[in-house]
Amino acid sequence: MRVDQEVANLSSWLQKQVEAAGAQGVTFGLSGGLDSAVVAGLAVRALGSKALGLILPCESAPEDREDALLVAKTFNLPVREYDLTPIFRQFSTVIGDFVPNRLAQANLKARLRMNTLYLVANHFNSLVVGTSNLSEITVGYFTKWGDSACDLWLLANYSKGQVRQLAQALQVPERILNKVPTAGLWPGQTDESELGVSYQEIEAYLNDEFLPLQVKRRIRELSAKNEHKRRFPPSPEQDI
Repeated sequence: MRVDQEVANLSSWLQKQVEAAGAQGVTFGLSGGLDSAVVAGLAVRALGSKALGLILPCESAPEDREDALLVAKTFNLPVREYDLTPIFRQFSTVIGDFVPNRLAQANLKARLRMNTLYLVANHFNSLVVGTSNLSEITVGYFTKWGDSACDLWLLANYSKGQVRQLAQALQVPERILNKVPTAGLWPGQTDESELGVSYQEIEAYLNDEFLPLQVKRRIRELSAKNEHKRRFPPSPEQDI
């Protein structure tokens, strides 16, 4: 991959998408992770001050906010911050007849963030940019109608390893480059422990490289299980 050329192509594509939509810019979640840092770098290159990052803590680790602010400072990115923790906790009083399990609560956090992104984006007439990468999309590692809900999926054709290359070309801070991938859904949560496979193994699968049979099976199982996330909801005329 010619990384510098890819950075230029992605920045140009993003600019053209905004112009074609008649939008004023882009809005995206700034989590403090690698993928959102790359989106930030590309968005600023393409649109300058018309790029807006939202920092949306929701019972989040303080270091995630610090990392998000570091990315914003590095790229001179305008940011807004909204703490969604009170809204998230209010759901416990609204839904009082049961306590949602951990996964349901984690998905709610992602959906609250996307609601906030669209609220702000609608107000400023901007497009919402998703931060999921090809590795995550392949195995369905995202929340349906949460972080998958966006107007543009900027990194959808790039594996986690390729996103890392883009990050290096954009000079994303080392602290972000070396950070263990996590969605920050609960204390101690990491992407790879939840998936049961590593990003390196997913990349090898995408490149049709040798992998142990049990790893291939796990990736295929995740992909099949989460296929519904990558499609529009089915309607009767498709099956009748």
